[in-house]
Amino acid sequence: LTEGNYTDITQQCWDYFVDLMRNVTTSELCEWKVISRPYSELQGCLEYWAERLNHSYPNALAEQYIFQSHHHYFHNCTLEHPEYFDPPEDVLLAMIIAPICLIPFLVTLVIWRSKDGKAQA
Repeated sequence: LTEGNYTDITQQCWDYFVDLMRNVTTSELCEWKVISRPYSELQGCLEYWAERLNHSYPNALAEQYIFQSHHHYFHNCTLEHPEYFDPPEDVLLAMIIAPICLIPFLVTLVIWRSKDGKAQA
């Protein structure tokens, strides 16, 4: 089987993906539970045929189709889902220092309670 066959087959994988994506509405494009099947089908098809035709995977042609899927269908998804950032430094500092300050208090409390328990025995 030749390189031309792999090119034709990857195009068929893409065509099948495009066909599956016709059922996805614009508002659902960034919902993983909706797009995971078509996306996995595309990836699986590209990987299956690469292995079947003794090509490495991932390869340039397969990556081109994956990038194309992101560019064509999913390019706005990162805008709808905000990235998570570290909290401001003062909040982060408080979150770090508060548990550290509690440790000596808790150790003192445990020692005090254990001595109190021995005195009763």
